Amino acid sequence: MLRLRCIAIAIVGVLLTIGPQAVSAREGPTLVFAAASLTGVLQQAIEVFEAETGRRVVPSFAASSALAQQIVSGAPARIFLSANVRWMDHVEQAGLIRPETRIDLLGNRLVLVAPADGNASAVLGDLSALPNHLGDGRLAIGDPAHVPAGLYTRQALEQLGLWSAVESRLAPMADVRRALFLVERGEAPFGIVYATDAAASDGVEMVAALPEDAHSPIVYPAALLAGPEDPVAVAFFDFVQGPTASCIFDRAGFSVLGRDVVAVACGE
Repeated sequence: MLRLRCIAIAIVGVLLTIGPQAVSAREGPTLVFAAASLTGVLQQAIEVFEAETGRRVVPSFAASSALAQQIVSGAPARIFLSANVRWMDHVEQAGLIRPETRIDLLGNRLVLVAPADGNASAVLGDLSALPNHLGDGRLAIGDPAHVPAGLYTRQALEQLGLWSAVESRLAPMADVRRALFLVERGEAPFGIVYATDAAASDGVEMVAALPEDAHSPIVYPAALLAGPEDPVAVAFFDFVQGPTASCIFDRAGFSVLGRDVVAVACGE
């Protein structure tokens, strides 16, 4: 019994020495780190990929900033899909992507939303009236300190001259999906989220679109991460750039960047 216990301890020691990336690449499923705003649409793409190939892909969704920090800390992800160029740059500067694979995959836009059971769109009129209509409530957004949607939101509200009027009345959330949930539950009268999140929710109504020229372009860069060769990761990365996935992204409201495959794939 003692000998078996020693052998077990030795095996654990070897695995720890090898590291999580090597073990994951050989034995575990391919792990994809993706921005929270990609949750529904990427899950659809994964389901199609797995049905077509029989290969397993596991997504992990969170704010791009949190995912980037996890990658830098050694998380065994094989693909990173960020909602912001800054956080992909952060990972690339750490030498943790395969730079030749980096692409700008998707685009998006920001919208102001309110709970679906209200009449905010009729009452608000335009964005300039937002501070007056918040009342005692708060504006739900991604945390502008690090969440991409929050960074874009702050840029837009500053450009529109509204930031100083709402800065003390924010409900900054850990990712944009949590900001959406706050509005869906009626815990915030308004929120600013991605148009794709608003379109996928039955719990909110879109009140207004924020001007796209009021903030930096919303770009979702994607890249294979450095580490052991993973054929499944390569295959899935090719898949998300192909016509089937591009059609899924397009139907969800994303802009598919740099490719002319959407019209053909979606029968347009």
